[in-house]
Amino acid sequence: QVQLVESGGGLVQAGDSLRLSCAASGRTAGIYFMAWFRQAPGKEREFVASIRWSDSNTYYADFVKGRFTISKDGAETTVALQMNSLKPEDTAVYFCAVRHNPLLAYAIWGRGTQVTVSS
Repeated sequence: QVQLVESGGGLVQAGDSLRLSCAASGRTAGIYFMAWFRQAPGKEREFVASIRWSDSNTYYADFVKGRFTISKDGAETTVALQMNSLKPEDTAVYFCAVRHNPLLAYAIWGRGTQVTVSS
């Protein structure tokens, strides 16, 4: 089993930057994708960005393109989400997730880290 631990959330002002980190441990071999999702109060969880572990190809939701960057972070199985030009509407709990199989959905989730952007 894989365990995911997110860190780096906090309270910032609009226009500021924040860097989230997700560390995977346990049976990390064979990870296909790692991704970030977010869930704002009263809204459904939504996809933010993902990275394919084999070739580091990245994918983004339209609303974060040009502002957020997902990347591998260091030698361990860690993924970072660099968030720039933050907006109040980016306020949400951000979750890290892992997918092992291209035919299956994201099945392993972290507990999330709160990001609050004040105007």
